[in-house]
Amino acid sequence: MFGPGGGHIADAARLTRPEGELVWAHATTQERLLGLCDVGNRLKMMRPDLSMMLTWEEDMRPSVLPDGCDIALGPLTVEQPNDIRSFLENWSPDLCVWAGGRLRRLLMRQIRERNMPALLCDIDAEELPGRASRWLPDQRHRLLNGFAEILVPGTEVSERLKRAGVPPERIRPSGRLFQSSTPPSCNDDELAQMQKQFGSRPIWLAAHVSLSELQAVVKAHRTALRSLHRLLLVLTVETFEDLDAARSLLKKEGLAFADWDMGEDPEDHTQVAIGLTENLGLWYRLCPLCFLGNSLIRGAQGTNPLDAAALGSAILHGPGVVAHAQAYQRLAALGAAERIHGEEELSEAVYRLSSPDRAAEMALAGWQVVTEGAVMTDNLLDRIQDLLDQSEINHAPA
Repeated sequence: MFGPGGGHIADAARLTRPEGELVWAHATTQERLLGLCDVGNRLKMMRPDLSMMLTWEEDMRPSVLPDGCDIALGPLTVEQPNDIRSFLENWSPDLCVWAGGRLRRLLMRQIRERNMPALLCDIDAEELPGRASRWLPDQRHRLLNGFAEILVPGTEVSERLKRAGVPPERIRPSGRLFQSSTPPSCNDDELAQMQKQFGSRPIWLAAHVSLSELQAVVKAHRTALRSLHRLLLVLTVETFEDLDAARSLLKKEGLAFADWDMGEDPEDHTQVAIGLTENLGLWYRLCPLCFLGNSLIRGAQGTNPLDAAALGSAILHGPGVVAHAQAYQRLAALGAAERIHGEEELSEAVYRLSSPDRAAEMALAGWQVVTEGAVMTDNLLDRIQDLLDQSEINHAPA
């Protein structure tokens, strides 16, 4: 079971089916897994009594999952009829969402025979089941028609599904399944006040900065100040202990700072504003450029970049983005994110991207990445809700 912010995979043998609706989702890639967690997070906002259970392929090794997953069962290993029957009877899911290929014939048959609502999404053409023999009747429709609907990323998949015997009305073009963003909110009056206060002053954000990164970020800012004398750094950390360390370091470096958590507002002479990450909804909106921390050390987990991209910030990050590698790759491919290695490169990038035009180009590219997966996510949420509502009606007492 996962707590807020995700957690380590629990011992599935000790988990029991929760009360209320249960959606079982299966992922065949890490990116689909993150996308399904995001769907679960948004789904539970609309249906508070719902639980999301996830399984994945044996060759995947996720150690941490974000919000949205209540039960992480781990790799799906049921292959024999008795094991499949026991699995389905024990968990009795109200709906199955299968993301990608690697469809199991026996499992899909039992799902179909139980009349369990099921959706197939984000399956590529090469992941579709092949025809067993050109000389025998095509039986692929038996495997695929157990799904109430198949949400596909493109026309090639649609055409292959039709040739396999899937009725066109069960096929919906919906784009790819990516992790999307539910950006943090902020106080509109406070935002307007800060925008007026800062005016045209250059400002950048270093968010989720770990203790090991503090010195590099502060040194990079000091270097950038030599060329941008009015530059303001907003520095956010995760814990009160890290906040104390930031205060001590800034005093040692002789930088004028405002302690946001102590109620201090940045003034004209302020060079750094510090606080906890809980105000990122405000800072992402105010800062055209941000460095996302927990990333300077190679092998670090990194920080989800999609909230920053959704709220209009150009993104800098280090090489350690293990937990969100696919999202950073998508951002980098469109020029929305830039990787840096250490203090010197960070300082140079902050100076170079202080140009509003350049940061705006990156922010626009970031918005394109964020919206890329919105169609699939929205369609999937709509169909899940429809099927759950219909199942509730069907099982209501006469």
